[in-house]
Amino acid sequence: MRIATGILLIVLPIAFNVAFAALAARFSYPDILRRPTREVLERFREGGSSLVLLWWFFAMTAVLLAPASVLVAGTLVGADATLVATGLVIGVLAAAVQFLGLVRWPFLVPYLARESADPDASPARREAIEIVFQSFNRYLGVAVGEHLGYLFSGAWTILVGVAIMQSATVPWWIGLAGILVGAVLALCSLEFVGGFEERGWRLAGAVTPFAYMAWSVWLVGTGVALLFPL
Repeated sequence: MRIATGILLIVLPIAFNVAFAALAARFSYPDILRRPTREVLERFREGGSSLVLLWWFFAMTAVLLAPASVLVAGTLVGADATLVATGLVIGVLAAAVQFLGLVRWPFLVPYLARESADPDASPARREAIEIVFQSFNRYLGVAVGEHLGYLFSGAWTILVGVAIMQSATVPWWIGLAGILVGAVLALCSLEFVGGFEERGWRLAGAVTPFAYMAWSVWLVGTGVALLFPL
């Protein structure tokens, strides 16, 4: 189990970051989300089926966190059983909400992009397309994918970090690093909460990319520690 867990913890962040980098290069993601809806849908349409498949692959990387959470829970020998079980549930929830936040791109957005290109579409229909796109962006993208995704990912990382410090599976300092990284991720989940709902909390927006980089490094480090125990 240690070997399978270690490999998955290394593969997960690599796959996620490769897909993210490809979307940034091909689709200017996530900066393009600040552009007008018509421009976003036009760029998406120009990307063709290969861009749709890239988004599908990106959504699938989020799913990998679910089996990773199960495998990690099985390696934390000696840690509090309730803590480990809670971490497993939170990890699966983190995978689910991040998948739900991303899966709109390979299934809903292609339809909206095609409809927006219809030359016979009335102004009212075009306005409806824009409202649907922005509504799903705020609901599935911001609320479910980002807010709950960051919150649950951060909580899972903290719980795993605490469990690592109780267990002899990997060095204790990896657990401490997980607690710190998880706390920052959870804080980033507040970017669009309360008074920040309209424009976002600039500090959280600036910290989030670095937090995910640190999270990726922590996952890889934990995976390496499982594969090559001291």
